[in-house]
Amino acid sequence: MSSKNKELLSTVMKRTSEWIFSQEIPSDVTVHAGGVSFSLHKFPLVSKCGYIRKMVSESSDADLSEIKIPNVPGGAEAFELAAKFCYGINFEISTENIAMLRCVAESLEMTEDYAVGNLVSRTDAYLNEVALKSLAGAVSVLRLSENLLPMAEKVKLVSRCIDAIAFTACKESHFSVSGRSDSGNEVVISSIVSQPKPIVDWWAEELTVLRIDNFQRVLIAMMARGFKQYALGPVLMLYAQKSLRGLEAFGKGRKKIEAQQEHEKRVVLETIVSLLPREKNVLSVSFLSMLLRAAIYLETTVACRLDLEKRMGLQLGQAALDDLLIPSYSFTGDTMFDVDTVQRIMMNYLDSEAEGNRFGYRADDEFGATLQCDMERVGKLTENYLG
Repeated sequence: MSSKNKELLSTVMKRTSEWIFSQEIPSDVTVHAGGVSFSLHKFPLVSKCGYIRKMVSESSDADLSEIKIPNVPGGAEAFELAAKFCYGINFEISTENIAMLRCVAESLEMTEDYAVGNLVSRTDAYLNEVALKSLAGAVSVLRLSENLLPMAEKVKLVSRCIDAIAFTACKESHFSVSGRSDSGNEVVISSIVSQPKPIVDWWAEELTVLRIDNFQRVLIAMMARGFKQYALGPVLMLYAQKSLRGLEAFGKGRKKIEAQQEHEKRVVLETIVSLLPREKNVLSVSFLSMLLRAAIYLETTVACRLDLEKRMGLQLGQAALDDLLIPSYSFTGDTMFDVDTVQRIMMNYLDSEAEGNRFGYRADDEFGATLQCDMERVGKLTENYLG
């Protein structure tokens, strides 16, 4: 069918649907969707819904009066809006409903094959021209898409939101210029010299509402666009502080957390640790200590805990006494300090010192003086810890 004839047919169907609605003609079909029954008319539905058209045409019952649509994305609310669209009833498309509208439109096959300006193309246009133009809009749509899987992934709604967020964040940030050294010497030196402390950008707070898997995908997409990994530190700190809030990793007694919540927080923590920048001095020791306490409390993987211990060891010269007073929980409900963990942190520090000495730094060198100063601070810290 030519585009002109298709457009003419769509106009006729729209007017007919509006006439059916205005005349209050008795319904001839009941649609069960999202646990709710809708009394509707076949004509408006088959004029725009490929899925329902196929069900009607393939039915052995010439007077099909009941249609069941399982697993409607967005449930009854989404189907009701799709039905209104079929009848030509006006309603507002917004960032609050665009995700479920796009998914239900795909599920019901409301494409241009059945009507010009159908719901799939309308929702795509809104996404491109409005919702994904701002960071807040893209984050809102992505968050709502979390409840619309797997359809949201199928229609690439999730990936489009992630790309839009990564693009805006990189555009607004001062840390999106790519660059990495492959020189072995420079890698060691960069691990000793303090990296610049990045300021938290305005968009970082927006990302804290995302589920951890989508948060991770956003950060990976940002790095693919050239965002500096060391600048992720403040973003990860914000997310960790918000998602691990309320965790009694500093208290005494038995755990006061349900198994499901414990599992969710464990996944969050292990993912955050996997994303931490590799550069030295980007994160504070107090933050690393907080993560380590939480890792012990949540019983994360051994690799996760050892990673945090190594990071603390590399920056032990910056630690305060409180950073090493890490509680160790026992099944009896008693709490004591975890000496074994602190011993491993100390060993990591000594290993890093030995590696520095292998490069022949002298006390009168800049880096040698830094190592010497660090050693004095660690010595005093150890005395205080033993005391």
